[in-house]
Amino acid sequence: MFVQQLEPVADSLSLSALVAALPLVTVLVLLGGVRMRAHYAGPVGLAVAVLVAWLPYGMPVGQTLSSAAQGAVFGLFPIMWIVVNALWVYRMTVRTGHFDVLRRSFGRLSDDPRVQALVIAFCFGALLEALAGFGAPVAICSVMLVALGFDPVRAAVVALVANTAPVAFGAMATPVVTLAQVTGEPLDSVASVVGRQTPLLALVVPLLLVALVDGRRGLRETWVPALVCGIAFAVAQFTVSNYLSVQLADIAAALIGAVALVAVPAARRPAEGRVRAAALTGVRGDDLDGDDPDRDDLDRDDPRPEVLRAYAPYALIVAVFSIAQIGPVKELLAKATRTFDWPFLDVAAPDGKPVGGNVFSLPLLATGGTLVLVAGAATAVVLRVAVRDALREWAATVRELRHAILTVTSVLALAYVMNLSGQVAGIGHFVAAAGAGLAFLSPVLGWFGVAVSGSDTSANALFGALQVTAARESGLSPDLLAAANSSGGVLGKMISPQNLTIACAAVGLKGREGDLLRKVLPWSLALLLVMCLIVVAQSSFLLGWMLP
Repeated sequence: MFVQQLEPVADSLSLSALVAALPLVTVLVLLGGVRMRAHYAGPVGLAVAVLVAWLPYGMPVGQTLSSAAQGAVFGLFPIMWIVVNALWVYRMTVRTGHFDVLRRSFGRLSDDPRVQALVIAFCFGALLEALAGFGAPVAICSVMLVALGFDPVRAAVVALVANTAPVAFGAMATPVVTLAQVTGEPLDSVASVVGRQTPLLALVVPLLLVALVDGRRGLRETWVPALVCGIAFAVAQFTVSNYLSVQLADIAAALIGAVALVAVPAARRPAEGRVRAAALTGVRGDDLDGDDPDRDDLDRDDPRPEVLRAYAPYALIVAVFSIAQIGPVKELLAKATRTFDWPFLDVAAPDGKPVGGNVFSLPLLATGGTLVLVAGAATAVVLRVAVRDALREWAATVRELRHAILTVTSVLALAYVMNLSGQVAGIGHFVAAAGAGLAFLSPVLGWFGVAVSGSDTSANALFGALQVTAARESGLSPDLLAAANSSGGVLGKMISPQNLTIACAAVGLKGREGDLLRKVLPWSLALLLVMCLIVVAQSSFLLGWMLP
């Protein structure tokens, strides 16, 4: 048995934490500074993580390699499994021409790209996050924005930034449920606090999105629909998570936010050609002649049956995921899950208790990728795609994502090595030792965990119990710091190498993960600072009245 150490470097927690951070720092520097392609940076970071685990942290080589293998398998299934199948659905709609029909339908709803970004990236993305998560919202929404005419870089940035407010309650509230399980706190208590933190992000993110699409002019001209959408989303998420059902919080917020947005007259007002062109291409509006090349295409009428078919794939995804949450169906799907001891791995936490990573769970049917596959098969029938053509599109999708698959598997392998060797625990205890500053640093710990793993669920599993223990030692509310871990974590999603790779692969920006990182990192840090200040205020008399 390998027992994790918290202070293996000179018996110093701070030095040990500094060394433990080297793998993640390596990846971020290679991506953002050196501009190395992610499918090269990932394996290099993995090599650094293996060396740190083996040398200073003393993890046996066999167990180190075994933990890396487990992370790689998790990267393939369920993460890339859902991304491959989600993009497969998209490719079939492109093949049949129905994606153009969908684009024109959204264009007729509002031809203003700033409003389209809110409808697709914020509202529809939140719905996909509620049902699937694991990169599917970023993959699908960024592709939809490109199909509407957005510049690929702008589409990817908008999709990444939008994928924040719904994450804590995503995948049918899996992150919050996991947080309650690992901390021992009641689910209702933890969820109610998260539901009083992330809705505050929902008030800001729509305004940020219209600014990302069209700068100050976008904010000046579309702040009303953006604010209405954010308020409706925030109120719905708060109400449902606190008083109705944690699992339905994001579904209700996404739908109510979309209805409120469409109901605003300003959201349906035709956009000037100069505004559209500048927002989509990034060229200054003063340098354009006002012509809008997409207007003729948007004015084209499509037969109602074809419009219904264009919406069918996403309606099928929603339907399949909703059916999968029905009690008897959920239990039936869960029976196909296989749980077993991972070979050549026997790790104990610093307190001597075996860690959960020794056991691996393989949800063959009760996973988002399989459900999207079922929806994809139904999509092929509805869109009248021949079986042979559907299989060719699936194979082409795998081939297109080969570099993304390498990146995600290597990054997840890195995350698992850091987790199981004790590197992440060392960093967590270092942050938890902040004492009076813990309320401010608590969201940072969640942010770091998601940046490493790409998953708010994983970050909650890693640091949730630590946050509660530190809170009790410092006299703070355990529910507050546990919730802060999840709420801060959602802001690390946009800089996770895993999500950056998914976004690049979806819109054809292979090897440009570093460019995306430089664009979204300032927003991730700015929003993280806002969340840190919110948690500090909630731990004091300023906003303490917000807590249940």
